[in-house]
Amino acid sequence: MKRGGDRDNMAPAGAIGSRTRRRAVFASAELGRELDKATFKAKQPELREALLEAQFELAERRDFSVVVLISGVDAAGKGETVNTLNFWMDPRLIETNAMGEPTQEERERPRMWRFWRALPPRGKIGIFFGIWYTVPIVDRVYGKSDDAGLQAAIDEILRFEAMLASESTLVLKYWLHLSKDRQRERFKALERDAHTRWRVADDEWERFQLYDTFRAVSEITLRRTSVPHAPWIVVEGSDARYRLTTTARSLLESLWARLENAPPSPAEAVPPKLPELKDRNVLRALDLTGILPRKKYHRELGALQSRLNLLSRHKKMAERSVVLVFEGVDAAGKGGTIRRVAGALDARFYRIIQIAAPSDEERAHPYLWRFWRHLPRAGHFTIFDRSWYGRVLVERVEGFAAEADWTRAYGEINDFEFEMNRHGIVVVKFWLHISREEQYRRLKERQETGHKRYKLTEEDWRNRMRWDAYEEAVCDMVARTGTSIAPWHLVSSEDKYAGRVEVLKTICETIDAAL
Repeated sequence: MKRGGDRDNMAPAGAIGSRTRRRAVFASAELGRELDKATFKAKQPELREALLEAQFELAERRDFSVVVLISGVDAAGKGETVNTLNFWMDPRLIETNAMGEPTQEERERPRMWRFWRALPPRGKIGIFFGIWYTVPIVDRVYGKSDDAGLQAAIDEILRFEAMLASESTLVLKYWLHLSKDRQRERFKALERDAHTRWRVADDEWERFQLYDTFRAVSEITLRRTSVPHAPWIVVEGSDARYRLTTTARSLLESLWARLENAPPSPAEAVPPKLPELKDRNVLRALDLTGILPRKKYHRELGALQSRLNLLSRHKKMAERSVVLVFEGVDAAGKGGTIRRVAGALDARFYRIIQIAAPSDEERAHPYLWRFWRHLPRAGHFTIFDRSWYGRVLVERVEGFAAEADWTRAYGEINDFEFEMNRHGIVVVKFWLHISREEQYRRLKERQETGHKRYKLTEEDWRNRMRWDAYEEAVCDMVARTGTSIAPWHLVSSEDKYAGRVEVLKTICETIDAAL
């Protein structure tokens, strides 16, 4: 961010830029626009019918979802606008989310968790009343963050909205605006009416005293986050009829524009191809020769399970949680390793999430949605048997995801894991590896053993034919998503005993370091 002469500088917040510059975003929403009652009454039936038609077309096609953010200044009519949209359209096809102060459950997860859970599926409209911009703006106004903190939040939101746009979501952001004088008049009018007096509390008047600061921070935020795939629409809120008609018509036009045309795609920054190392790479360099004798294995396994159990009950774990990610080649022993990890934990405080092909519900949401919703609360563990890395492994190799989708996924995954880490979630990722020859031996053993035959599928044999393609994908994955906050642990499972002990030892050491 520029310093000194930068007119967006937010310190002090009350003196951001010149008055002319500050009025740029909101000036057109302070002109006193009004819509007379007769015109409003005449336009309403046609507008409502058109909205319903577009809504039903969206529901029938199920090509994309719609996220509508309703925000703005106090008393600008946000609640009335949300209620009217639900009344004018079919509320069964709308998911309305009033996001107030986070609940205890929500505070125990990363900040965006509650928004991810509420994303609508394709074919539906999700209205958010109380949005992901609220906390960054309020924190900046009240001095809980600085310029850099606000910019970091803006950058995070821009990446999130770009991901939504790339995952077939139409994002529309409405800012309902009042000038300072209009807001004061609105507060006083509400206070004069006994039926609406309750709507103006002390905190509204407190925020009114900071109107100029809120305006300045909000204007900078809107200017930096209004992009083609997620634009801000600033609507003058002083006249209810004008506000409702303008918002509804904008929504209608945006819906039909998307229904009739291909979506504008955010700029794709495709990472350059990594150099090919045919003879030596991180997998081929892994030592697969280690062997752990059975007696030593049972002795070390018990000691490590005991240590993990004690760590899981450590008093500091009340404020932390753990996400364990298990990936690996078929027959590498993920299931057996997970059982030994789970055997050290209290069943009340962990969940094992086995990831298979996405369900219809999961396919109707952005691909990270099904992983965000399983993040653990404080004091808990979530163990993923396969994970979000399917996007850059099986979906890449098998052609289930377009190149543009799996290449941008590296950055989205890093953002996801950064959000977990920032919230205090300990992320431990494992790739369990065996040789091609050992894999063949284990698959044949499954085929010939009754109680193991259920583990074997035709897909296991087919995947062997693409060993080299998967090897390249794994090496790219490790290179692009092995970060200091969530490194990859490549584990030799050629000897199952040695692999299980190494996994448990790594988990214990990582949690111990975090506590």
